[in-house]
Amino acid sequence: MKALRATAATGLALALTMFGLWQTGCGAWIYVKAQLAQVLLRQAWAETLAGNQNVKPWPWADTWPVARLIVPSLGIDQIVLEGAYGRTLAFGPGHVESSVPIGQSGTAILTGHRDTHFRFLERLRPGDVITLQSRTGEWIKYTVRDRQIVDPGIASIHIDTEDTQLVLVTCYPFDAITTGGPLRYVVIVKVSGS
Repeated sequence: MKALRATAATGLALALTMFGLWQTGCGAWIYVKAQLAQVLLRQAWAETLAGNQNVKPWPWADTWPVARLIVPSLGIDQIVLEGAYGRTLAFGPGHVESSVPIGQSGTAILTGHRDTHFRFLERLRPGDVITLQSRTGEWIKYTVRDRQIVDPGIASIHIDTEDTQLVLVTCYPFDAITTGGPLRYVVIVKVSGS
């Protein structure tokens, strides 16, 4: 009987260990995929800067790079994809298609996951500099003006402004256990000098 209990306890411990390793691997895969994708996206971005349009980073992709986002003070350097869909945001921040194209007058909106690419938003402060490279190679320098926590059911982003601004959006709170909470963290940046 003792041997049977010992065997059962060993089997249970082994099963729990394997389950724990599997869960850890599934959780880590999200971060590994996000970082690996940025390597492939950089190659597609280089082709975009060379004049090619809508360069897919991998053959089955339904998105393409539209900008390069740099926050020098935080060491952030990311490629931004067209579209703000879950399948896009798994690989990098996304440009909301209904907002103005990067580099044009008006409001461009970028979104990203709070636990991967846009985790850095919580460290941004008013006055911080963000630079964005458009598909033409032009560098646009922005300055953080405001940060807000909003309820998307009540608040909206006004994109009909003549100012050239960038709005960065992610889910909030940053350390939430469940995904897709009811609040959004919004950072408003304006072209430096405006």
